[in-house]
Amino acid sequence: MSVAQIKGFSDKARGDAALAEELKACQKMKELFALARDHGFEFDENALYPPNEPQFTEDQLSERLVKALLRA
Repeated sequence: MSVAQIKGFSDKARGDAALAEELKACQKMKELFALARDHGFEFDENALYPPNEPQFTEDQLSERLVKALLRA
């Protein structure tokens, strides 16, 4: 499931400081997807948006992605 992949990637980033920094630096969705793929995760963009439960927290994402993904 795509949401499980998103959650897995988010959890991995919480436990890996270097990955967390790379995630926070992502300004565009394509950068986030590429980073996730580099770490073995594949997910669909539609699974990131409401009404789905957010899998990332505000402190994990750049301001731009927070606005896109968490402010619906």
